Amino acid sequence: MADGERAPAYHRDDRSASLTVADACTRVPAQPWSKRAFDVTLSILGLIPGSLIIALLALAIRRDSRGPAIFRQRRVGRGGAVFHCLKLRTMQTGLPDLPTHESKTSDVTRLGRHLRRWKLDELPQLFNVLRGEMSFVGPRPCLPSQTVLVEERRRLGVLTMRPGITGIAQVRGIDMSDPHRLAEVDALYIGHESMTVDLGLLARTFTPSALADRIGL
Repeated sequence: MADGERAPAYHRDDRSASLTVADACTRVPAQPWSKRAFDVTLSILGLIPGSLIIALLALAIRRDSRGPAIFRQRRVGRGGAVFHCLKLRTMQTGLPDLPTHESKTSDVTRLGRHLRRWKLDELPQLFNVLRGEMSFVGPRPCLPSQTVLVEERRRLGVLTMRPGITGIAQVRGIDMSDPHRLAEVDALYIGHESMTVDLGLLARTFTPSALADRIGL
């Protein structure tokens, strides 16, 4: 971005998926060390109760369907490096390695539907955050086979960031079926990593919309 140019801000798309922290995008971004410190602190705090929850859910998954409870999938991370993203398994085993939007609804297990609804399947990603492979907020990591999305993210500089558990695209309800649009929305976050924006996105992800509006996020 040339000197003097103003970075693009993201605005309201609709009432259910919008952010009132859009103006915060023009603020000075948080330094990398502060974002990393936030990630490490929050992941440790989350894993204190989260480890027990993961263990209990893992037992429930093993009873509900055959196969391992923890699902490891190769994803593209910062700088294009590939890492193993951890999730609680929500699908039957032995299926092709496809993006979520290309998988069949019938492939999701009975318990998996509930885990996805409450986003509990993503709890193991706290370990990815702690290891520095992911952040709480950033572009969702894609599969190496999603070459169009990978190249668009590389072109727009999105791969300079750690992938996140949530981000602008997730809040807006944009999935990976439209790689060009997704990469463009992901790019809005570049240079705007601030605690205000991150907390707003986290609130929109894990807090009911009405409550988030009430507390000004």
